[in-house]
Amino acid sequence: MPPGFQRALCASWLPKPSVSRAFSPFLPFLYPQQRSASILSGLSDNPGAYHKKIRRGRGPSSGKGKTSGRGHKGQKQHGKVPRGFNGGQTPDEVVHGVRGFENVFAVDMQPLNLERIQAWIEQGRLDPSKPITVKELNRSRCLHGVKDGVKLLAKGSEQITSPLNIVVSRASASAIAAIEAAGGSVTTRYYTPFSIKRITRGETDPIHSVQSRIPLEAQGGPTAYPKRLPDPTSRKDIEYYRDPAHRGYLSYQLDKGQGPSLFFKAPGTGKFAAKRVKKKAASSANNRIW
Repeated sequence: MPPGFQRALCASWLPKPSVSRAFSPFLPFLYPQQRSASILSGLSDNPGAYHKKIRRGRGPSSGKGKTSGRGHKGQKQHGKVPRGFNGGQTPDEVVHGVRGFENVFAVDMQPLNLERIQAWIEQGRLDPSKPITVKELNRSRCLHGVKDGVKLLAKGSEQITSPLNIVVSRASASAIAAIEAAGGSVTTRYYTPFSIKRITRGETDPIHSVQSRIPLEAQGGPTAYPKRLPDPTSRKDIEYYRDPAHRGYLSYQLDKGQGPSLFFKAPGTGKFAAKRVKKKAASSANNRIW
């Protein structure tokens, strides 16, 4: 007789104790475990937890016998073939050349539509009374996987009902008009991939930096973060965030009548225009009668 079946048979003939089941957690020895003798034959792992290894070349009934799934003859059956190998003839890269290029200056902006922001506000996942930055968007899972920044788009602009203060990397003209028509404000500021990672970890202020003059208060104040937010250094980024049409955070650096470009100057503000005005004033002074 198997030992397991013998124990189960003995347990079935034992007299049941008269102690109430309410005391079973405190007296587990009074209630021996009773199982069927055939329980070992039904033990199995969870479905999908174990994958049987494919044994190749072990007969046709396995489905991977004889050629072991490689087919009949040829280079692919006898060994490995390098990528792009054309059987020994001149490679396509040499015949036709490599076309195109990789733009090292391209940025990967995460698109964000206004309808998604409004849906997150209605669900209570975003607070419209506080500034909405990359930190709040990542924490509420409105966006995830942000690399170079966030661009605000105007899809669903008719759904915006409450004034919002949004700080993003870039914004379209229609999105800016929709936010400002509802009484809110849009500010575009410069971010780097490393600064975005620090912002999501809570190590950097998501709004303020050394050159910023943004009239919004970040949570915790600027002294609550150990690392500062960087400012742009390339001409292309500086000119973008100096442009008032983009609502750039560096637009305060422009004087009246001055354009955002660092190279081209506004008409009437160059050195030749100043000389022309000076020469005209001098000639008018010489033509006076008295």
